[in-house]
Amino acid sequence: MPRIDLSGKAAVVTGGGRGLGLAYAHALAAQGASVVVNDIDEAVAAAAVKSVEEAGGRAVAEVVPVGTSEAAERLVNRAVEEFGRLDVLVTNAGILRDKVLWKMSDEDFDAVLTTHLKGTFTCARAAAVRMREQGEGGTLILVGSPAGQRGNFGQTNYAAAKAGIAAMARTWSMELGRAGITVNAIVPVAATAMTETIPAFAPYIDAMRNGEPLPGFLRKGEGFGTPEDCAALVPFLASGAARGVTGQCIGIGGDKVALWSHPQEIRAAYADGGWTPDALADAWPTSVGAELQSVGIPAPRLPEA
Repeated sequence: MPRIDLSGKAAVVTGGGRGLGLAYAHALAAQGASVVVNDIDEAVAAAAVKSVEEAGGRAVAEVVPVGTSEAAERLVNRAVEEFGRLDVLVTNAGILRDKVLWKMSDEDFDAVLTTHLKGTFTCARAAAVRMREQGEGGTLILVGSPAGQRGNFGQTNYAAAKAGIAAMARTWSMELGRAGITVNAIVPVAATAMTETIPAFAPYIDAMRNGEPLPGFLRKGEGFGTPEDCAALVPFLASGAARGVTGQCIGIGGDKVALWSHPQEIRAAYADGGWTPDALADAWPTSVGAELQSVGIPAPRLPEA
């Protein structure tokens, strides 16, 4: 028997019709889990289910946009109706509305926060209620992003949502621990519709689609690969092998898997009786401000021509 065996378990994957979500659905099904594939496009969801079934897995589609309590209940209820239970939730659904701050509209901001942040919240809440009722534990896998860990130019809404998702994973790991429910955020890096817009990656993604392998400096140095390269982390976290893993942000991509640190204080200074503005100005350059932290996702380190 394989170490990772999800036979008899049921999972919901939001945004599971294509890209990373489809890779997660296939990875769960390959280890024996039955999967509810969620998408907003009926044809895409049906094609995803067919591909899982053709690979020997079991899946059904549920077409609904996440972001409301009603949608979350539909997803949980579908798993229970079809498979009798719910053990794993992967909150992958997301959209982009990228603009710089002064051009981003309320609608741009709200749409992304509704899908990513509220969609994660409502689906996780509904899943947690069901898992607690079952009394057998469970797994919540929240999908984060490097943008949520470090920020990213033009992605106020997306970065804020993904940062919130990381914070929710830490919070829920504490709240749900006694129920045996693990909660982690994964931070995938892969060739997707979003990353292909990055000029440094675009030619390599085009070459990959033409059958050429991604070079080692991307797969190892950048941890950048295909959606399928990110998928193994999901069944691992859903398995008994990861029962002690919770409250973490775990990056995966290409040939690389990594643990992200939690934010923490790195320097401190003290003044008896408290600080004045002048005292801060005097002390800052040689104490707390001696080594400020970088922001943004580092540019790929491309080989020299």
